[in-house]
Amino acid sequence: MIAPLNGGTAATAATGANREREQLRQAAQAFEAVFLRQLIGSMRQAKLAEDPFSSRATEQFREMSDASLADSMSTQGTFGIADMLLAQFDRTPAARAPAAADAAAPSREGTDG
Repeated sequence: MIAPLNGGTAATAATGANREREQLRQAAQAFEAVFLRQLIGSMRQAKLAEDPFSSRATEQFREMSDASLADSMSTQGTFGIADMLLAQFDRTPAARAPAAADAAAPSREGTDG
């Protein structure tokens, strides 16, 4: 659909805000997944005993399994890292609010008063 040329409406601004919020949520969730992969990888490096079945193929499988586990854990949101990032993003300076209000407000050109 083609956007109107009149500068948009409040509904368009709200849709844009929702889209931006969803993109922030996805980015925060992706960051949480990367963080958890690093955490799990660090835990794996702390070998407490010798693995008799260790091979390069087994290590690769473990890495893929750990990545899948980290992705799954981040989508469940049990750690809350993504939620904390979103809360931090929500506390951005109020300078964004007037700009959004100006874009959504109708033009007063040609009116007296």
